[in-house]
Amino acid sequence: MLGRTDAAETVLLSAGLGGAGSFWAPQVEALSRDYRVVLYDHRGTGANAGPLPGGYTIGHMAEDVIEILNALGAPRAHLLGHALGGLVALEVALRHPGRVGRVVVVNGWLKADSHTRRCFDTRLAALRGGGPGAYVRAQPIFLYPAAWLSAHALRVEAEEAHGLAHFQGEANLLARIGALLAYDASGTAGGVATPVLVAAARDDVLVPWTASEAMARALPKARLWLVPEGGHAFTVVEPAPFNAELLRFLAEPA
Repeated sequence: MLGRTDAAETVLLSAGLGGAGSFWAPQVEALSRDYRVVLYDHRGTGANAGPLPGGYTIGHMAEDVIEILNALGAPRAHLLGHALGGLVALEVALRHPGRVGRVVVVNGWLKADSHTRRCFDTRLAALRGGGPGAYVRAQPIFLYPAAWLSAHALRVEAEEAHGLAHFQGEANLLARIGALLAYDASGTAGGVATPVLVAAARDDVLVPWTASEAMARALPKARLWLVPEGGHAFTVVEPAPFNAELLRFLAEPA
């Protein structure tokens, strides 16, 4: 746990498919001034590496979040999730509404659409044809805008090396992709009682921003916030405006 050590509100941050809590590094300093900040590596990734159980689902990931909050003695938390992590946040809000304050979903969806499925088919083809190296090398194309990739070539190379060294394993990756593609909250979203900020970048090549638009329409207490550019990982590419909007949302009166 980072940030405040007193009785301040807790914010738990859930990463996307990569599962690494370090994805949220650009948000930690901004949040730490006013909140207790919880980062974690998803089960089967990073510091929590190990084989995943059969039939692994977003529901399992949601219960992992509750276990983390219980272990920390946090009765309630705001949840911030990116892509797959956003699905996890929504599922926690559905299953355990009393444990959730506010929810922020970044470039998420209620049900993966045909374009997102095509992207995952392509990524899995790279894995099958070229192994982890090919998969990891292709990953930045789906995360970042082309101009940003060009301007940050050395950083991207370092991320690739780190991603390959800490690759979650083909079996775990397939299980996690299967879980996110199987998830469908289109019929249950109306049961999310907590306020939700649905944030998306219009130039995301993996998840169309229209998926976030549909999510915001379906959630009873949602607000849609669109940015023109920044790609799938716009929290990394454009952290300053995202952090400002995040803090405004979390500080809004109930």
